[in-house]
Amino acid sequence: MNMKPVRPAILIAFLFAVSCNEPRTVVTNIVYKDGSIRRKIEMKSSENKFNVSDLQVPFDSTWTIKDSLEISEKGDTTWVKRAEKLFSGVVEINNLYKADSGANKDIKRNAWYNKKFRWFNTEYSYTETVDKIMKFGYPVKDFLDKDELRWFYSPQDIIDEKENGPDSLKYRAYGDTVDKKIEKWMIKSLSSEWIHEFAALTSGKSGSISLDSLMNREADLGRLVDKSGDDFDSLWTNGIILRELLGEKTAVTFKAEADSAADVTLSRLFPDFKYYVVKTIMPGKLTSTNGFVDSTGAVMWPVDSDYFITGQYEMVSKSLSINIWAWIVSGLFVAFVITGMAIRAKRKG
Repeated sequence: MNMKPVRPAILIAFLFAVSCNEPRTVVTNIVYKDGSIRRKIEMKSSENKFNVSDLQVPFDSTWTIKDSLEISEKGDTTWVKRAEKLFSGVVEINNLYKADSGANKDIKRNAWYNKKFRWFNTEYSYTETVDKIMKFGYPVKDFLDKDELRWFYSPQDIIDEKENGPDSLKYRAYGDTVDKKIEKWMIKSLSSEWIHEFAALTSGKSGSISLDSLMNREADLGRLVDKSGDDFDSLWTNGIILRELLGEKTAVTFKAEADSAADVTLSRLFPDFKYYVVKTIMPGKLTSTNGFVDSTGAVMWPVDSDYFITGQYEMVSKSLSINIWAWIVSGLFVAFVITGMAIRAKRKG
């Protein structure tokens, strides 16, 4: 995802180390009319290492697994692991998610399927969701308009194409504008999350501050975070920000609780999650989706932790197939009725 907000040094310090061996992973769901789903996983890596702890999406020995080696014209070597399995329905996929022991095991994911019979056609819907992580953050839609949200959720290759195309200056400026708004969203969500956690840890203790009073200082905390920039780490560690926010006595008394609340908040803001891509191929004709349709007709969504920090991330596809037999039956019935009416009219004549 194209996201480059200015993150204070203390936030960077809590970021997990991204493994250089992390495979580039694409999950493809081929949805059939009976609700069964053929799930394909393709993982590519510069090394022949596909450790369970590095895998973004679960699979096991019941899958059909194939390993191969690809060598580019430049001589670069890419190791590829492909896994495939036919599931009877979304229940089996959800059970697989529940049993996940890979890189994203702590993130709650679900699949949903629905079919509606309409006589002349049948409607299908397939959705995958990722539950939100923060408890008290703000929805990103409160900070971005419709077009900016589309940019925010766009695959990186689409953004790169625009920022390096004929209108590169226009799109780079637009991207910078979106990034600034995203930074405000993250800081405000961080402030709210920390305040609620801090209030819960200090509740009932002598000298504590009520949640309502702390929430009145949310904007102050946001300004302190934004203003401190790269000095935030040292300013927080030395208690300077806490003293300015809470006062000398309260800051000293509840320094341990403040640090614990910060640890919890940062673990939610920057979860231990590894990026991957989901693709879905629907039965019949695609009618609507909130994803991006690629050159093959499949719908695609990047799955990045920023998308579900403060709200559930939904990947929705809907399609429709014509029930030809219903049209034939209806046609025969109409023909039968018309013929009957003609015969009756002839007899009366």
